[in-house]
Amino acid sequence: MATLAIFALILRRVPLAALSSALQEADYGLFLALMIPNTLFYFAWDTLVLTIVIHWFHGPVPYRDLLPVRAASYVVGFFNTNLGRGALAAYLCRRLRAPFLELGSTVIFLVLTEYTQLVLWAMLGLIGFRAEVTTSLLVVAAIVAVFWVVVFVYTKLHVTPTGALRRLFTPRDWSILRTFRMATLGRYVAIVMVRAPMFFVSLCLHYFAAHAFGIHIPFSQMLTFLPVIFMLAALPVTVAHLGTTQAAWIFFFSEYATAPRLLAFSLAAHLVFASTRALLGVIWLPTAYFDLRGGVPHGAVVTES
Repeated sequence: MATLAIFALILRRVPLAALSSALQEADYGLFLALMIPNTLFYFAWDTLVLTIVIHWFHGPVPYRDLLPVRAASYVVGFFNTNLGRGALAAYLCRRLRAPFLELGSTVIFLVLTEYTQLVLWAMLGLIGFRAEVTTSLLVVAAIVAVFWVVVFVYTKLHVTPTGALRRLFTPRDWSILRTFRMATLGRYVAIVMVRAPMFFVSLCLHYFAAHAFGIHIPFSQMLTFLPVIFMLAALPVTVAHLGTTQAAWIFFFSEYATAPRLLAFSLAAHLVFASTRALLGVIWLPTAYFDLRGGVPHGAVVTES
């Protein structure tokens, strides 16, 4: 319903004839030459991030063994982000013979650190470019900072001396908090740094791919607002992330291109990214299935000390 409502509002502003014209005028050779490699790089690097985090908190698993895991989760995630994340946790649970909530803790850790690095990229954009609409991002950054301070302190309180304060605030040994209890400050920083190439490559390729639709957005503007668009796209409020992404492109970049061109580009970019990831998932599904049926885990599961 949310997807239909958002598109109804967008199409009141963008006539179908203008949208069709913008789609027909695009240079799809240039566009696909940039956006398909963007998806392939994202998949490869996303799996690398997953491999590193699984190694930190659950035990070593070869990169090649996690390729089917990551790809298969994209198929479910095409329809619903949260279901895709749940499927990833469930797959890893069976693959590693680890409790579901412990793997769920790691998946949540990945999600929250992804949001954090997008906020940091947006803040970096503010250094070189300022606009009235971007001031709200400072509030978001402050909220994110406070959130991580609270999470870090709360999950580390078990090392404080005994007393009334500890009895009041010490977190229970919930499995869903396991990864956050084990994560050190250095690993929080490391995972944000490891994720950085994923966004930077996507930023550059989106910047040049927009030219294929006659859209020329200053790089500083793209750096500031593309992370916000990606965060909105990740919200599980629409089907296949359609609607929120397109509305965000029109809202943030209407100064640099007409609404039909922005809508055409955002639709094309999103559909190529989502469908290519889903296709990768379909290709890897048989491997993932037989891997689960085969059953012997390649990585040992570590327990929290």
